[in-house]
Amino acid sequence: MPKLSKEKLRDHVRERKLAPVYVLYGAEAFLREAAVKALANTAFGESDLRDFNETSFSLNEPSSIRDALAAADQLPMMAEKRVVRITDVRVAATGNRDSLKEEYEALLGGYLDNPSPHSVVIFSGDELNGNRKISKLLEKHAVLIEFQPLDDKELFDWIARLFKESGVEVESAVIRHLTTISGSNLLRLSNDVKKLAAAALPDGHVTEGMVDALVLRTRLLDNFALSGHLVAGRSRQAVSSLHQMLDDGAEPLMLLGLLASNYRRLLIAKDLVESGSDRAAVARAVKLRYNDQEPFLAAARRAKTTQLTHAIDRLAEVDIAIKTSIGGGGPAGAKMQIEMLVCELAAST
Repeated sequence: MPKLSKEKLRDHVRERKLAPVYVLYGAEAFLREAAVKALANTAFGESDLRDFNETSFSLNEPSSIRDALAAADQLPMMAEKRVVRITDVRVAATGNRDSLKEEYEALLGGYLDNPSPHSVVIFSGDELNGNRKISKLLEKHAVLIEFQPLDDKELFDWIARLFKESGVEVESAVIRHLTTISGSNLLRLSNDVKKLAAAALPDGHVTEGMVDALVLRTRLLDNFALSGHLVAGRSRQAVSSLHQMLDDGAEPLMLLGLLASNYRRLLIAKDLVESGSDRAAVARAVKLRYNDQEPFLAAARRAKTTQLTHAIDRLAEVDIAIKTSIGGGGPAGAKMQIEMLVCELAAST
C-alpha cells in the first residue's frame, strides 16, 4: 500500500476512514505516539466501551505478537471497533536486533491477508528497515507513515504553532533561544511551551528572560540534583530524578553529556580542594555561582577520586554503546541503558 505523509494522515483521521492496519515508525517518537493516539481516538465513538476494546502489546516480549493478533481477531464488545496497539516494533538491518522476529512472519502474513474488519491494528516503533522481507510484508498490506525528526524550519513552525494555540505571543528570536537551550526533543519543548505560556499570563507575552529563568535554570538544577544523588549513593532519589528528567523530554545522550560534565567538574573541584585552593578559586575554576557553591563543594568533598574517574569512564562507554546500538538501539534502548547506568553509579559509592 502507498505510504502516507504526516499531513495526509491528518486528513485520514478527519475523514474517519480508518484502514485495518497501520505501521507508524521513525525516530520522532513524540509525533508518532500523538498520531497513534489520534487514530485510536478516531476509532471510538462517545458511547463505545473503550476500556473493553483497546489493548496494547509490547514486542519487547517477541511472542506477544501472537497474543496481539489473536486480540485483533476478537469481535468488539459494545463498540464498533477494537483497537490493538503493537508497540516497540523494530526491524533492523540485521535480524539479531529485531523485535518483530522472522519466525512470526507466517503468522503475521496470515492476519494481513485477511485482517479483521472490526479492528484497527497499529504497529509503532523506531526502526523499520525497508530491505527486510517482513518490512516488505507490512508495506504491502498496511498503511505506513514515517516520522523523521523535524528539520529546523519544521521545528520552528511547530513551536510557533504551540505558542499560538496557547494564546501567547512570542518573537522569532525567543523561539530560537528556546531551541538552543532545550534542543529538538518535542516532548521537552511541549512541556517548556506550557510552562512559559502559563508564566506569560495575564499579558500573554514570552521573553528571552522568561526562557532563561524558567527553562535554563530548571535544566541546570535538575541535572546537578541527579549528579548529587549519584555521588551520595542515594539510589532511589537518583532514579526518581532521572525519570523526572526523561519524562520532561530530556534525551539520554544529552543527559550523559551533562552528567559527564558534572563529574569532570567535581573531579577538578576535588583536586583543587585537596591541593589547598580556597573556595573562591575553586568556584572560578568550575564556574559556580554563589548559591550553588555549597552543595557542589560538599559533593566534591564527599566523593572519592576513584569513584569520579570510574563514573566518567562508564559514562563514555555507555555513550558509545547507545550511539552504536550495542545493548539496545532507539529511544527505548537508550533509556534502558541510562537507567541501568544510574543504578550502577549510585550503587558503586
